[in-house]
Amino acid sequence: MVAFSDEHHMLRRLVRDFAEKEIGPYTVAWEANGSFPAHELFAKMAALGLLGLEYDPAYGGQGADHLCTVVLHEELGRVGPAGVALGIAVQTDMATPSLHHFGSDELKQRYLVPALNGEAVCSVAVTEPDAGSDVTALRTRAVRDGDDWVINGSKHYVTNGTQADWICLLARTSDEPGYGGLSQIVVPTDTPGFQVQRRLDKLGMRSSDTAELTFTDLRVPASNTIGTPGLGFYQQMSQFQNERLALGYIAVGAMETALTRTADYLKVRHAFGRPLIDNQHLGFTLAELSARLDMLRQYNYAAAEAYMRGEDVDRFATVGKLQAGRLAREIAATCLQFHGAVGYMEEMWTARFFRDSPVWSIGGGTDEIMLYVLSRLDGYHA
Repeated sequence: MVAFSDEHHMLRRLVRDFAEKEIGPYTVAWEANGSFPAHELFAKMAALGLLGLEYDPAYGGQGADHLCTVVLHEELGRVGPAGVALGIAVQTDMATPSLHHFGSDELKQRYLVPALNGEAVCSVAVTEPDAGSDVTALRTRAVRDGDDWVINGSKHYVTNGTQADWICLLARTSDEPGYGGLSQIVVPTDTPGFQVQRRLDKLGMRSSDTAELTFTDLRVPASNTIGTPGLGFYQQMSQFQNERLALGYIAVGAMETALTRTADYLKVRHAFGRPLIDNQHLGFTLAELSARLDMLRQYNYAAAEAYMRGEDVDRFATVGKLQAGRLAREIAATCLQFHGAVGYMEEMWTARFFRDSPVWSIGGGTDEIMLYVLSRLDGYHA
């Protein structure tokens, strides 16, 4: 059993209070708007030290342990909406880890510090129209011209993309085929040649913006390269680990709330002269889902402890996200069903959770990619 300290419990209360005050009441408005005000919200989070929990204090981080990250995302998932939790996780665990771990001091001072201080919104751009799961098929190209990169191409499904001040871009920087020709580059969005082509209309996670971006003869200094040119694929795979762990933590919080709210509803909704919760089938179903959720939660905690020990958590992150995505879809469908007709109405949280739940099986790597990774890790695939 993971040992949360008094400091972790204090952080949990802090995040929960913040989310209930600064996020929860605006769910309907942000869902309708298709985004949340990232600059405003991130500034408030930064004032509480919530945007750089594990990062070096020299760059505005808190120097905390990974259990603090677990607490942050569980609580954001618990309060919801999931789209906002996802947008925050992009800032904290998807767009910034590579810069923190591999970027030069100058690059971190220029871009990481404002991100952790809540002064800049950032995003990560990997997927393209013809290259999603197969990262080696990326076509966005950065060509060296003197001291600059000249970038051309497009990226899809970029969360925070319409509001971002800078992008962690994965692009092809050489003619070397496969993994070796890719690099990560910081691209400020006020650079000529950058354009938000359109904001995408999504099934779920509607409270966060997702964009299609284009880069046309966009010129940035070669010094904006994160780490070593040609190692971008490996850096991005490391960054994906953080992403998958964070998604798993958010999912646990969201599923716990869904089960609790459904049980509360079944206690007050009567049929045939008694509360619905008295129906043994309903109670047993929720109990089984709760048991499976607890197993996932403990698995996440084991992953977090392994991460803090400096171990390779590739398998942990892969298994956790795979199971989180599958369980989230099942819990979402069950909660909606147990609410009956009212659960099918858009005015109910069940409809939003049902629409949001597929993302955990798509974002950060589909279920099929997770199974492919696991089959390779476990020797079930050549």
